[in-house]
Amino acid sequence: MQTIRKIAVAGTLAALSAGTAAKSDGTVEVLHWWTSGGEAKAVGTLKEAFEAQGGVWNDSPIAGGGGDAAMTALRARVVAGNPPTAVQLKGPGIQEWAQQGALNEVQGVADAEDWDAVLPPALAEIMKYDGNYVAAPVNIHRVDWFWANPEVLAKVGVTEMPTTWDDFNAVADKLMAAGITPLAHGGQPWQDATIFEDVVLGVGGADFFRKALVDLDMDALTSATMVASFDQLRKLRGYVDPNFPGRDWNLATAMVMRGEAGFQIMGDWAKGEFLAAGKVPGKDFLCAPTPGSGFVLNSDSFTFFKVSGDDNLKGQQVLASLIMSPDFQKTFNLAKGSIPARTDVPLDDFDICAQKSHADLVAAVASGSLVPSMAHEMAISRSVRGEFLDLVTEFFNSDMSSEDAVQKLADAVARAM
Repeated sequence: MQTIRKIAVAGTLAALSAGTAAKSDGTVEVLHWWTSGGEAKAVGTLKEAFEAQGGVWNDSPIAGGGGDAAMTALRARVVAGNPPTAVQLKGPGIQEWAQQGALNEVQGVADAEDWDAVLPPALAEIMKYDGNYVAAPVNIHRVDWFWANPEVLAKVGVTEMPTTWDDFNAVADKLMAAGITPLAHGGQPWQDATIFEDVVLGVGGADFFRKALVDLDMDALTSATMVASFDQLRKLRGYVDPNFPGRDWNLATAMVMRGEAGFQIMGDWAKGEFLAAGKVPGKDFLCAPTPGSGFVLNSDSFTFFKVSGDDNLKGQQVLASLIMSPDFQKTFNLAKGSIPARTDVPLDDFDICAQKSHADLVAAVASGSLVPSMAHEMAISRSVRGEFLDLVTEFFNSDMSSEDAVQKLADAVARAM
């Protein structure tokens, strides 16, 4: 409450200096793609907290995992001159909209609350444009996770999570022989890209991941290591059930919950689904990093688009402060399955998966093995990302050779750069 009062005062002074009077409350229209069970519960905590401050929240959810549909809707809104007040956005997309002059700053809030002191420097830079905050991060997600059903694994005598891709393949073969689907997966381009980048990390390591999927180094993209990555992706394709095309990610998570599949490879938003269903980590489901000594970073954040009206502008300031408040960061991330973006939030009430994620994040920052997710728009532009998604999905749904895949990928990336 103290933080909100501080921002209310700051917002009022700013409005008075501009010759207008800000209202005591604020209004936001929030465009996001959090529509599944765990996600909807998480964004509901933000809505409730904002409304508890006397604000008006207009919800604009756009269904479609990965946010592709939401970004299409956003572009249409901006072109029409009717942008939402706040938008779920991330990575280079923040910079791209800022470069177009479409975003409002929230630097006054950030200065008052010293965001620089509580955010990992790499994440803070993603939230800024020209040195000023234009976005507020709500969390840190880890992308490179295995989720598994322990009862299913026990049926084939497996008691420990795999630590290499060879280990995983061996367990998957046992599940196949027992008539159990090894890998629950949804056949959507962003999901295909998610397992692809996790494979790249495990096959090539963090330095190779960075060269290939962040720096877009042509030697890395056409290397034998990339061929080996596609070879492993082909193996994973063989462990997926026939009904995977078009399946939403949360339905794949449900397959693991019900014991219809052994594993899912997905970011820790999948944990939010388990938790929303009342499942207990370590008992009802297992979590472990996919192979590779690294950490694939995804972070959700909200940007603040240029809107008019004192009430809307005040709403942006209040929402920014609320998002970064320690209490909200704790409540939201307990529901979402992620960990707080702030480094000073105690994790005592978080589960063992979240605590593992935080410990590995700290270690990855120290070792230089923290890498931004290509699949989840933290690393490269949407246009180049689109080339990755198109090629990986084509490979996953065809008999394309790994050698052809790396050459086609390199050619497509070169055209898009």
